Amino acid sequence: MTETPASARRAASEVRTVYSRLRRRLREVADLGDLTPSQTSVLSRLSKDGPATASMLATLERIRPQSMAALVAALAERGLIDRTPDPTDGRRQQISLSEAGRQVVEGSRREREEWLAEALARDFTEAERQTVIEAMGLLDRLAGQ
Repeated sequence: MTETPASARRAASEVRTVYSRLRRRLREVADLGDLTPSQTSVLSRLSKDGPATASMLATLERIRPQSMAALVAALAERGLIDRTPDPTDGRRQQISLSEAGRQVVEGSRREREEWLAEALARDFTEAERQTVIEAMGLLDRLAGQ
């Protein structure tokens, strides 16, 4: 096995550190109440990908089905999701965003994107913004592995 290059180790450390700081900052900007990061992630996935079963969500979120069941129950209790019988298998339920859930996701997304756009416009040059766009493509490729 070959040794990991020092540049890869440094890049890994930098990505992890910056990601953590940016994530905290974005949570501060968006008023998500007391939703957990896992709950927020599920709402975001439903918004982006549409309805899914709990087992599909567990697989996509890479958590145990029991953990997803608890997340779904908490989101349903808050009225942020709707559950309907799966049209192909009546034993399962399709989970989708409720109107209240959609408003939470869209409001949060809008607040975070506005903050980011204003900060990028104010503090970065056009060339730096293009570099950020290119870096996001690379990080997206990494996240897809």
